[in-house]
Amino acid sequence: MRKVILAAAFCLAPMVAKATPNILLVIADDMGVDASPCHAQGSDMVRMPTLKSLCDQGRVYDNAHAYPTCSPTRASILTGLYASRTGVGSAVQPKANNGLDPDTPSLFDRLREDTDYAAAVVGKWHLADAPRDLSHPSKLGVPTYYGIPSGGVKDYESWRVVENGRSKTSKTYVTTDLTDYAIDWIAAQNSPWFLWLAYTAPHTPFHAPPSDLHSFGALSTNAASIRRDPRRHYFAALEALDTELGRLLDSLSATERRDTVVIFTGDNGSPRQITRRLKTQREAKGTIYNGGTQVPLVIAGPGIRAGRSAQPIQVTDLHDTILTLAGARGHTDDSHDLTPTFTGKLSGRMAAFIEHFSPLSGRGKPVYGWSMISADVSLIAPENKPMALYRREDHKQRTDIAHSAQSTVDALVTLRQQYLQ
Repeated sequence: MRKVILAAAFCLAPMVAKATPNILLVIADDMGVDASPCHAQGSDMVRMPTLKSLCDQGRVYDNAHAYPTCSPTRASILTGLYASRTGVGSAVQPKANNGLDPDTPSLFDRLREDTDYAAAVVGKWHLADAPRDLSHPSKLGVPTYYGIPSGGVKDYESWRVVENGRSKTSKTYVTTDLTDYAIDWIAAQNSPWFLWLAYTAPHTPFHAPPSDLHSFGALSTNAASIRRDPRRHYFAALEALDTELGRLLDSLSATERRDTVVIFTGDNGSPRQITRRLKTQREAKGTIYNGGTQVPLVIAGPGIRAGRSAQPIQVTDLHDTILTLAGARGHTDDSHDLTPTFTGKLSGRMAAFIEHFSPLSGRGKPVYGWSMISADVSLIAPENKPMALYRREDHKQRTDIAHSAQSTVDALVTLRQQYLQ
């Protein structure tokens, strides 16, 4: 029997947790911590008042990690399994046979079997082997799907959208269109709901969003100019996302907003076109270094105490967290329920375990291999290269201390083996 899982968390004032809160999982595409206003690396880069409010009133996870590319992150949240178990170790590509098996038990299966939650996915999917398999979300238990089945769009103002297996063209700015659909879907619900809202922003193509959605003024639409320095366009897309997320939250009634848990995360690190100009962390999206895996993660809502956590977290843990919030029980050993951390306790996870692998040669200078990130150090094991150990405060991961901390290396290698048993 297949199963289910999701992610979520939100509310703008401390209060007693409702037994069955609504759950909103928001995924930003290609947003690392160096693009987050809630983290030191990105605090001066972008204006995102909606996200900043969530961070101020919820719990911010300063040591949260996703997979280096989008598909493994989504597959792991959906199934509660590490990438080596789902087989999705990098971005799904046509003819690579690296999509998610539709017979895999999913979060949505569990929600249907164990709860009375209404559920939907709005936005990017990118988990099907075949680009034309428009029913892949349905096969994995998603009752309502509206969005982009592939890795992105070619034009944010003119794009193909799939609604429950049927494709049509939308001329509405993608971030706005997805938000409109999410608002309408929520308004139609008469029971507790879980919404997986996966924006495609700020993923390429870098572009100029509608001017009323950001604060960057008139942006160039010249492709050559954008390629030379896409930072303003990238951050404008993030601001547009934040503006539209604020509109969604404002559409909720006072009672519904009070009873909603919001989870906001990125799906992988920021793209190389951005990180190489910010000169913040080592490497970028597509690598197993911090720059490819460390993402913003904030959970806010009823029963969640404001504060920050330095314990290691990975996106796989959102699976059991969402199920617990919905009154269901987790079903894998790979996912760790984060609800104890809402009041400052530990989740039980000793280290985040990240993998990156592909049957094809990668694009964009990928770094394959695996990493183990604890509260104090990161062990990086690049494919066909020696392992390296870095202290957590070494954000750029420049000083390898493996030679002087062999016992720590051995302990993390052993822990990885235990995770995969």
